[in-house]
Amino acid sequence: MSKITDRQKAFCDYYLELGNATEAYIKAGYNEKGARANASRLIANDSIKLYLEERRKQIESDRIAGPQEVLQYLTKVMRGEEKDQFDMEASLQDRTKCAELLGKRYRMWTDKVEANVQQQVVFCDEQELED
Repeated sequence: MSKITDRQKAFCDYYLELGNATEAYIKAGYNEKGARANASRLIANDSIKLYLEERRKQIESDRIAGPQEVLQYLTKVMRGEEKDQFDMEASLQDRTKCAELLGKRYRMWTDKVEANVQQQVVFCDEQELED
């Protein structure tokens, strides 16, 4: 990937925030004269496109909780470390539910049973079934 300047990075960040290339161009410190045309040229630049795509992915991943974050949250609630909007601890019912979800995740209550099943399969045609 080609290097882009700090000003171009600022343009990209403002563009993602504002959704308007001309405003982003001006806010990033570029001259207002010719802002619309120059902003369009920046948006068409391959390095800028790549940087914008990477930033979009990063922003999206920051918004969506991953598996590790979910497990950490469930653990905090189960331990009573997470407070609600009224600064109260989770109820015993909620804490038990979190413990149950964590237990299911780690298959704590699954009995491992080994079975050696031998079964004979007999194939017959429809005529035999009707008789």
